[in-house]
Amino acid sequence: MCKIISTLFFGFVFFFQLQAEVLTGIEVLKQSNFNILEGKRVGLLTNPTGVDKNLKATVDILHEAKNVNLVALFAPEHGVRGDEYAGVKFNDAKDSRTGLPVYSLHGNVRKPTAEMLKNVDVIVYDIQDIGCRSYTFISSLGLLMEAAAENDKEVVVLDRPNPLGGLKVEGPLVEKGFFSFVSQYNIPYVYGLTCGEFAQMINNEGMNKKACKLTVIQMKGWRRSMTFVQTGLPWVMTSPHIPQVSSAMAYPLSGIVGELNAISIGVGYTLPFETFAAEWVTSSEQLAEALNALNLKGIRFRPITYKPFYAIGKGKVMRGVQVFVIDYDKVMLSEVQFYVLQELHRLYPNKDPFKLGMLKNYNMFDNVCGSNKVRTMFGKRFVFDDLKDYWRKDADVFSKFSKKYWMYEK
Repeated sequence: MCKIISTLFFGFVFFFQLQAEVLTGIEVLKQSNFNILEGKRVGLLTNPTGVDKNLKATVDILHEAKNVNLVALFAPEHGVRGDEYAGVKFNDAKDSRTGLPVYSLHGNVRKPTAEMLKNVDVIVYDIQDIGCRSYTFISSLGLLMEAAAENDKEVVVLDRPNPLGGLKVEGPLVEKGFFSFVSQYNIPYVYGLTCGEFAQMINNEGMNKKACKLTVIQMKGWRRSMTFVQTGLPWVMTSPHIPQVSSAMAYPLSGIVGELNAISIGVGYTLPFETFAAEWVTSSEQLAEALNALNLKGIRFRPITYKPFYAIGKGKVMRGVQVFVIDYDKVMLSEVQFYVLQELHRLYPNKDPFKLGMLKNYNMFDNVCGSNKVRTMFGKRFVFDDLKDYWRKDADVFSKFSKKYWMYEK
């Protein structure tokens, strides 16, 4: 039966007619009565986003299944149950609900060791990603696959939607010398694949040292052109600063600038990744007018003033803009932040964002960008036209190349 729902998305109310329910990998696995896991010792790499349509955790589903022998859990950033803060390293532990051992992949070890895998035959991956290279869950997936190949283990990926959709690709590939946990693989900043498609690609393209035995449990009913709202699926926050699907959509819009630790991007306020503001901005209206005068496709800016509860500008009056996406198909998400820096520098030429953050180095910024060229090319004049060709050089080629790994049509 069709139903119509509305949602407030980046400040605008949209109405969607939901034609069919999307079933994620865990739902499809349940429908098969977990037959791919029978007779095997199972490990699970997951976090709180690994849930079925009724919000029951995949951990608990597999633990309770009579024909599944779940023996170990593997924890990415934020932990299996989501009780670890962003960026904080944590140790191995025991899951309080199931009593199973939890092996940390966000402490001193990021790739499962032979010792961690010795009592496991197959490792299941079930995490909702957000479609951006610097978000570390796909790095954990890739390293898990590499470890599985080295130790003759199987990997089963339970697929989930890409909340940015399966058609948007933005940003350059990673350059030699800038591979890291936030740029683990040579893909664009916004890469337009589901985690299952991504896994197939790195396995088949030699992006790991050795390919693993991989099975992807495909979704049913998902199309590349879908917004997350159209899937009918509940959104579980993927990390503390991605509480809503709108936050996931905004992450590539401001996350790179956030690494400079120089201006507020709404983290620490109620609009994570949806604002740009600073204590030294004297007129929110002037900044909004300057940005709107650029006539950037698919996007508008409104003046905003707020006091962050924590993080950059805690307790201080911050003036700037809130970003509104009005045509998602047209907007170039990752470019917005550079235009904001451009206009901030034009209006406040004595405020250099590469110096305001008092960073000892720019390693994280460069690694997230996948190169130091973004900083050096843009930082000369703070004009996006100086960077545009470099930023766009790989997107079309990757879009065409990656189509062979599409499991879902438009």
